[in-house]
Order: sequence, then C-alpha cells, then structure tokens
Amino acid sequence: MIFNQFFDEISFTFTYLISSGKGREALIIDPVLEKTNDYILFLKKLDLKLVKVIDTHVHADHISGLKELNKQTNCTTIMGDQSKSEVINIRVKDNEKIKIENIELTAMFTPGHTDCSYSFFMKDRVFTGDTLLINATGRTDFQNGNPIDQYHSLFEKILKLPEQTLVYPAHDYNGNKVCTIDKQKKTNPRLQVSSVEEYVSIMKNLKLDHPKMMKIAIPANIKGLTF
Repeated sequence: MIFNQFFDEISFTFTYLISSGKGREALIIDPVLEKTNDYILFLKKLDLKLVKVIDTHVHADHISGLKELNKQTNCTTIMGDQSKSEVINIRVKDNEKIKIENIELTAMFTPGHTDCSYSFFMKDRVFTGDTLLINATGRTDFQNGNPIDQYHSLFEKILKLPEQTLVYPAHDYNGNKVCTIDKQKKTNPRLQVSSVEEYVSIMKNLKLDHPKMMKIAIPANIKGLTF
C-alpha cells in the first residue's frame, strides 16, 4: 500500500494520499489548493490514477483543492451528506463504504466541529478531520459547531474504535503526525472529562481567535471558488 502524508505549513493542514500500489488507483483526503501541484507530481511519479477526493468537512482555514483536483484529473469529489458544498459528486452517509480497488474506508458522521464533519475509518487507521486532533479537539464555536455533538462523536464513535487504531487528523500545530486511540484516551487533556457538561465547559471557554481565512475560505469551499 502507498500512504503519504502531506503538510501545508501555512494552514497546518495534513493531506493524505492512499493507493493499493504503484500504477494503481488513488484517493486523497483534505487537499489544500496551493499544494495541488505537489499532489499531481506525486501521482505522476508513481503512475497513480486519482479517482476519488474527500473533504472531511467545509474548511475555514484554507481553500480546498478538491475542485481543482477534479478539474485536472476528473476524479470524483466526496463529502458527507450534510455538507453545503456545491461541488460534490457523491454525498456519503454514516457507515457508508468508499472503495478504490482493495482499499475501503467507512464514513463516520462525527459532527461537532462543524455540522457536516465526517471521519473515515480504514482498517488500522482513522482520518478524523478536525474532530479529534492530537492532544486536542476541533473548536466548536462556528459553522454550526456544537460541543455536545462533538462529545458524542468522540466518546461514542471515534474512541470506541480499537485502541491501537492510528489517528490521522486534518491539522496539527505542534509537530505531531500520528497517534493512537489508546494514547489519546490517556493523554489528550480534553478527553479527561467525566461528563458532557464538563466537556462543554472546556470548549466554551477556549476563547480562540477566528481563522484568518475564515471569511474567504468558507464561501469559497462551498461554491468551489479559487482566488
């Protein structure tokens, strides 16, 4: 299997490319527009055919490369069925399968960071978008985010996965690249809570600045605009 983790230094976004092998089909998760050429070069180097591209949610801190990759490769664009995006070919539902050759991902509806957030589980790993970050969780104060929903997404879905499942988030701001469910249960400070009320209190008191790109990125990602 080919698995590559790209990183955008401006938005601190991780993008993931998965394929069965050289010369085979590939899919990409959470692409960044400015990194499109990097993805295309990687695909060409390994003679890969990009057939599907997924966004875990409508991003607020960068413009997605989803539409541009569709334009250049004619790949199928995918998001969860709650997404407001107008450039999606397929809208998946909770527990629906996404397949390319012998690669299979299971869609998991994990709202909270946004009302359209999905995670994607594949055998030994899960792509958590902004729902579960390494030693943090995604903010819940805009895009119809909801800390109660996120608590249930975390504790009733993601953290129920096998403990050695690898966690691959859409962002990291501290140099982390991967962790496990087990380690996050033990060390993630936002998961050391005894009730939904305690989690809600933490999330409502983060007092974070809004992403600098928010006013541009959200409408651009819904409409499929580029600048």
